[in-house]
Amino acid sequence: MAIQYFDVLIVGAGLSGIGAAYHLQQKCPGKTFAILEGRSAIGGTWDLFRYPGIRSDSDMHTLGYKFKPWINDKAIADGPAILQYVNEVATEHGIDKQIRFNHKVESAEWSSTQAQWLVTATNTDTRETVQLSCNFLYMCAGYYSYEAGYNPDFPGRETFGGKIVHPQFWPANLDYKDKNVVVIGSGATAITLVPAMAQHAKKVVMLQRTPTYVYSLPEQDRLANFMRKFLPASWAYAITRWKNVTFQQRTYRLSRTKPALVKSRILDRIRKELGPDYPVDTNFAPNYNPWDQRLCVVPDGDLFKSINSGKAVVVTDHIDTFMPTGIRLKSGKTLDADIIVTATGLNMVVLGGAKFTVDGKLIDFSKAWTYKGLMTSDVPNMVSTFGYINASWTLRADLTAELVCKLINYMDQTGTRQVTPRLHEQDCNMKPRPWVDHFSAGYMQRMLPAFPKQGDHAPWLNTQDYKLDKQLFRQDLQQDDALIFSNSN
Repeated sequence: MAIQYFDVLIVGAGLSGIGAAYHLQQKCPGKTFAILEGRSAIGGTWDLFRYPGIRSDSDMHTLGYKFKPWINDKAIADGPAILQYVNEVATEHGIDKQIRFNHKVESAEWSSTQAQWLVTATNTDTRETVQLSCNFLYMCAGYYSYEAGYNPDFPGRETFGGKIVHPQFWPANLDYKDKNVVVIGSGATAITLVPAMAQHAKKVVMLQRTPTYVYSLPEQDRLANFMRKFLPASWAYAITRWKNVTFQQRTYRLSRTKPALVKSRILDRIRKELGPDYPVDTNFAPNYNPWDQRLCVVPDGDLFKSINSGKAVVVTDHIDTFMPTGIRLKSGKTLDADIIVTATGLNMVVLGGAKFTVDGKLIDFSKAWTYKGLMTSDVPNMVSTFGYINASWTLRADLTAELVCKLINYMDQTGTRQVTPRLHEQDCNMKPRPWVDHFSAGYMQRMLPAFPKQGDHAPWLNTQDYKLDKQLFRQDLQQDDALIFSNSN
């Protein structure tokens, strides 16, 4: 059987992949493309996760696509609303017709002779092997494993007599009404789950080893909702997007330059929410600086309201062992539980966990360098989308898509078939830094050694800075001597 060829193959039909396809249609209208999606539905994260209260902790005026105004009243949106938004974009632009579902990419092999990628996927329905080829490979597979979440080996786990649930695989029929629930974790997932479950559970305990920075934001953006009454939706959206991006960047920079001030302001706001007698320093004052890990948003203070109502409790302690009826802590205290939720994080993977070769040589990404946080040294015609850890993911996904289209069009203009990031001799002595610097979150630290490293000067940087990225990504390709444009060998 002949191997079907496309100009571009996009891997992943989540928020990034659907956006990538839109940009490709608009800016490279003559190019053929297909999307390979390992699951049976559009949406990625927003289709996979089904736990109570699932939502974004980024506002939808920046997490939404630049080209598709968010018109829902809620700026901090729930998962189903985000999923509907992504599906709307896919159907409105016919992108859904280009998706090949249940195609899990296993490997990709680049041939310089043919200037093509040979992509091998498994049809998860039939278990058949499928092969397709393309000139340009656009990875939008996300950054975590869909196969399993991170589950620490808790002592005594097998003795617990109730149910243990990981949020990544939430049972559709889980009944927690009038039950005692312990949620292990203090990240965005735990902070979302606790107030949502507290509405129906008897009691919910959020058990954390260490606190996380938490701050309250309005669920609705009043200015955006007001402007939509008088301005075209696209205008209101653009103004709100600019406002929120500016706020995000200023907050992040202030956190880097004056961390003590930002920490004090965050904790003062929590004290106002919970009252002077609440042990804020124990339960909400981390031992790291703001934005050393991602800040967790609490829409309209829902977590604090749950705590004040008595339906939710935060406990800062270490687990000694699971027991048949709950958890015993290192302090000697016990927590009764009918259900334990292990909101303990994700397992990160590099480029969806697939294997990549260039001219028969297996790529070891840990020994490579990142080009602008989206390409890899000595790997031709492949871009991967990786968003921001300190702002909305889609801001960077949109910039990445713009650059992909610019690269493809530039190759057409110059009559070349491949583009390869390559270090010059003077770059080889760069001091290596982690793929993402100054970010201590456990899920990131566990896998950082497997990712390409960044250097100490452009373009071998993953800046995590939207303003700087706009300058780097929009650089004139003729002036970028790190990119080698060539034809087949």
